[in-house]
Amino acid sequence: MTTEVLDTLDLDRHLQSQSPLDVIKYALEQFDNIAISFSGAEDVVLIDMAMEISPHAQVLCLDTGRLHPQTYRFIDRVREFYGIDIDVLSPDAAAVQQLVKAKGLYSFYKDNHQECCGIRKIAPLRKKLLEVDAWITGQRKDQSPGTRAGIPVIQDDKVFARPDASLTKFNPLANWSSQQVWAYIRDRDIPYNELHDHGYISIGCEPCTRPVGPNQHEREGRWWWEDATKKECGLHAANGR
Repeated sequence: MTTEVLDTLDLDRHLQSQSPLDVIKYALEQFDNIAISFSGAEDVVLIDMAMEISPHAQVLCLDTGRLHPQTYRFIDRVREFYGIDIDVLSPDAAAVQQLVKAKGLYSFYKDNHQECCGIRKIAPLRKKLLEVDAWITGQRKDQSPGTRAGIPVIQDDKVFARPDASLTKFNPLANWSSQQVWAYIRDRDIPYNELHDHGYISIGCEPCTRPVGPNQHEREGRWWWEDATKKECGLHAANGR
């Protein structure tokens, strides 16, 4: 175990007790070349907090080409609400075309979602993260007890780091609940995806997302045809320390 990893672990123990705003402030003070990953309600909370500290913080967003129309409208509302640029990342057209030609548009229902997510999400994100030194995500421990329960507030991202450099990943909302996120959204009257008003909680691509019923966990609306332990697309493949 390297000194760098030990330092990150010590820092995480300290940041675990800090507020999300304090964590974001620390992140933006430590890194000039840092990006906020935006897709859902949690991420708008991050953007809202970041705007109080640095109105020029980078924001990135993945457009898989399969999002709901409501999600595209949501992206534009956030852009206009904060008056910010959003770096919308698109998958490689040739790779998408090759997959669709070989397996059709809905191959993930027959095998699994990893191949499609790899092309539409992982590859464009990896390309972008090669350009930054750190990134901020809206992951929470209670989003998926099976895969996110051990999320640190700060970690060395070994999945997307360049071979010759480190990449630091911040999860300021790791210890927040869904209730806290929505209390913040309502209190600040900030934009959110209108699909949330129709039973959707965790929102991804249109073919892979559906509303959840009473007492269902939010991740049950994602990739419902697969085992609960596989409900990750790979963006956060290394959630542990």
